[in-house]
Amino acid sequence: MELQTLTDAEHYLEGFLNLERTRGFDYERLGLSRIRALLEAVGHPEEGLPCVHIAGSKGKGSVALAVESLLLGAGLRIGTYTSPHLETWQERFRIGGAPVAESQLVAALRRLQAAAERQRADPDLRPSFFDVSTALALLLFREAGVDAAVVEVGLGGRLDSTNVVESRVSVLTSVQLEHTDKLGSTLEKIAREKAGILRSGVPLVYAPLAHEAMAAVMARAVAENTPLDEVSPAHSELSERGLRLRLSDKREVFAPVLGRCQATNLALAIRAVEQFLGRSLLSHELKSLEGLRLPARIERFGQVVLDSAHTPDSARELRETLQVIWPERSWVLVVSISRDKDAAQVIEELAPPTRAAVITRAEPLRSESPEALAALARAAGIEQVVVRSDPKRALAWAREQLCPGEALVLTGSVYLAGALRSSLT
Repeated sequence: MELQTLTDAEHYLEGFLNLERTRGFDYERLGLSRIRALLEAVGHPEEGLPCVHIAGSKGKGSVALAVESLLLGAGLRIGTYTSPHLETWQERFRIGGAPVAESQLVAALRRLQAAAERQRADPDLRPSFFDVSTALALLLFREAGVDAAVVEVGLGGRLDSTNVVESRVSVLTSVQLEHTDKLGSTLEKIAREKAGILRSGVPLVYAPLAHEAMAAVMARAVAENTPLDEVSPAHSELSERGLRLRLSDKREVFAPVLGRCQATNLALAIRAVEQFLGRSLLSHELKSLEGLRLPARIERFGQVVLDSAHTPDSARELRETLQVIWPERSWVLVVSISRDKDAAQVIEELAPPTRAAVITRAEPLRSESPEALAALARAAGIEQVVVRSDPKRALAWAREQLCPGEALVLTGSVYLAGALRSSLT
């Protein structure tokens, strides 16, 4: 296949097994042999590239974008690799704080194509979508001459394609019960997978963890001789403008982001960058966070809020945040939730302020049926519940139902956020 345009490149990448859109696969078969073979074929672009490597159940993307902002503020040229994307997979590859140019991306994929095709023919080395994407990111970063990279783990850590990078600091944002069919059914097992990114002598910056998760991290850290650095903000204040936090050394930082959990994410990002640089950030470097934007993370468009909460904890965070900044305001809710999520508990968390809800299907293969979600919404006590299978029709219905003083809230899935964000900007 000849690659000329971004659409060509997208179709080519989608031709590889896309585990992000696959409900069942053998996690233990992932391994690192495929990505290592790809990187060897294009001259090992990962070698000599210092990275901030970020794992965790929640908050990885927020921390990645905050780390990017701070490193840019410190004068470095940065490459950033995150997943999944919202609207186009071009968003996954950022250089200098912006998505890479279409021409750069297509040209780099062409240079990777021959190696990917050779491996596609080998059952033992056939790469996944994420393998090829990760190799593509590292190739783009080398060719752009970045000083450092910010790399977000896709799934777990131990067997993730990103676990080939040369990390200067590792980050663990949180450990929750998620992807239990692949990572394990306990916090200890999931933490063990995520701690697979630890390296000898490379510090791990982490948020406070539950005892079971911490035991697994400690065991790995001892085995790898990994320095541990636990981080949490001393104090935070949330307002309609954003979040102000005080660090443990009394420095104060402001970012125009919403959600109390972001205080921990920002504190993690600051400490990770300081570990990376080997020094404290200066006041003007910390001010770079005043321009931070976190798409689809309690993101406001006037009285409309776009979020991708898909766990009970993140749904509770969304509800509590909006009840702080907009007390006693009722909602009209647009929601779609993937089949592998705890939809009943997510909807229970979202129900109290919701006057009316429209249930939709954001992703044909992954999303739970709207009818099943509608039954859960009615059982949770939401008075008015309708189904509109098409997300844009669901948004149109919600706008028609909105009363003065109400909030319009779109949440439940990154796929829903991606389908509707362009309709809000």
